[in-house]
Amino acid sequence: MAGVPSWEPLDLLRVGIPPLGDGNQSKIVFTTRSADVCGGMAAQKSIKVECLEEKEALSLFQAKVGEDTLNSHPDIPKLAEMVSKECKGLPLALIVIARAMASAKTPEEWERNWQKLRLYPKDISGTENDLFSVLAFSYDSLRDEATKSCFLYCSLFPEDYQIPSEHLIQLWIGEGFLDEYDDIQEARNQGGKITQMLKHACLLEVGKDPSLLDEEYVKMHDVIRDMALWLACEKGKKKNKFVVKDRVGLISAQEVQKWKDAQRIALWNETIIEELREPPRFPNTETVIGCIKFPSGFFTSMPVIRVLDFSNVGICKFPAEIGNLATLQYLNLSRTRIEHLPIELKNLKKLRFLMLYGFFSLPNQMVSSLSSLQLFSVTFLSLSPVDEIMLLEELEQLEHINDISIMLTSIQSIQRLFKSHKLRRSTTDLQLKLRMGENQVQLVSPSHIKELSLVMCDELEEVKIIHFEKQVVPSKFPNPQCCFNHLLSVNILACNKLMNLNWLIHAPKLQRLRIEYCKNLEKVIEDERSEGSEIESGLSVFSRLIRLHLFRLPKLESIYEHPLPFPSLWRIFVWGCPRLKKLPFDSSICMSKNLENIKGQQKWWDGLEWNDQTLMHNLTPIFSTR
Repeated sequence: MAGVPSWEPLDLLRVGIPPLGDGNQSKIVFTTRSADVCGGMAAQKSIKVECLEEKEALSLFQAKVGEDTLNSHPDIPKLAEMVSKECKGLPLALIVIARAMASAKTPEEWERNWQKLRLYPKDISGTENDLFSVLAFSYDSLRDEATKSCFLYCSLFPEDYQIPSEHLIQLWIGEGFLDEYDDIQEARNQGGKITQMLKHACLLEVGKDPSLLDEEYVKMHDVIRDMALWLACEKGKKKNKFVVKDRVGLISAQEVQKWKDAQRIALWNETIIEELREPPRFPNTETVIGCIKFPSGFFTSMPVIRVLDFSNVGICKFPAEIGNLATLQYLNLSRTRIEHLPIELKNLKKLRFLMLYGFFSLPNQMVSSLSSLQLFSVTFLSLSPVDEIMLLEELEQLEHINDISIMLTSIQSIQRLFKSHKLRRSTTDLQLKLRMGENQVQLVSPSHIKELSLVMCDELEEVKIIHFEKQVVPSKFPNPQCCFNHLLSVNILACNKLMNLNWLIHAPKLQRLRIEYCKNLEKVIEDERSEGSEIESGLSVFSRLIRLHLFRLPKLESIYEHPLPFPSLWRIFVWGCPRLKKLPFDSSICMSKNLENIKGQQKWWDGLEWNDQTLMHNLTPIFSTR
């Protein structure tokens, strides 16, 4: 059976197929575009059909083009290879494009069509009716308009772009696609479900993490992206509804005038707009992403703008007229070259999301003027303890704030944050980069911190956990009341005087642990309790850990004293840890269906000591050096 729909499982009895089993030796093979259908149909075995490899794709393409065309000029076989690569192994695309090229008998025709395929694929004969319309069936099967909007939004990213899932979901929230969820974390969770749904529908693919830190990325197949842009532009009827430019260099004023009906504009990779004689009008524009330099007056007339994202594009000067965009709700200036913000930003009374990674300073009383602010993320390159405390006091004044990511550099600032119930409840990502002379830090429980980072705390020797009533919690005997039950991710980077991280037993739901460049760290957790003991909350140490990343830890000898089951562990990365001779796995790790990969140096792996040789034999197939 081909093409089983995704909206409901197929009732086999209704189509005349008797129940399987009970002596019935029949087998049913069906195809579907949605992985969810396999579960709904109780499939015993599911096989994902991948795109064709490059050689297979070229063979299919050549067969459909025909020998007559391929032999009509010596240059055409090489051009056919280039065109075939643009289809990225998708069989339907290869067939449709090959049919369109079958009548092209000169190299010039092939070159023109190759450029057209790269820049304007819908203009190739057959792509709309025979390709996009067929692929759009998967889009039409998505369950609601919010999911469809999230899918189309992915087409704003360039071809082959590895999209950080967290960044993408945050943009979806900023655009209002998930506004039915009042709580930002609930909206994030739903965004995660949508990315999974789109992957199951084969509309998104699992991306590759360029940072090697096991962050989650997604990507779009090039042909699926072309189809999404075609749908976003109302099946090609409104060509500039979604404007996406990548590596085009200088954009002329005449080109900008064509964008007057654009809903979303995305300008990537060194794209610059030339100076304009008069400010353009963008009456329908809700989103602007990217661009390293805008002409003066570009943002003067954007009456419905909602999202501005200039992160990671190297923009140097912040356009002051953005302070007059009364409808703006999302502003991301992370990792830009902008050092200072204009005081006009105080006027953004509807701004709900503000992200400022890598800034030097903020105008006084600017943050407290943003009365609608819900999410605030900032890391400063240089800020005094007094200024940090003043910023915390401004944040405390905001009525709607419920998601804070911040870097603090002094014990006084940390104490001020934990002293406030509102700030303790709202801070979800805390980075500490302590100044010289500060060798101890106290973290207050309970808190809502989900990610904690200790970065270049050169003299830090000890981390202590205290209850909000100031009672110091002994690290060996944690209890549920004094645990960081929300803490999911911990990063320890270049803290050279830390010798252990015993306080991690207060994080029973920890999922990601990353430790790098800690010269004197000898043990991650130095456990003095009896073997097999558990935290009183009922969760064993590291029972939720998914990713473990250990890098350049020359004195590290132990992760944990006793073998543990690690039931959730997915990936391990160990590099530059020559003294780590044992992995704290018990025999149940061999039965784990989660553990996919152990990465490290071959010399380290060969030198590991095993109490159970069965463990070594079972884990060796998933070890790799890359």
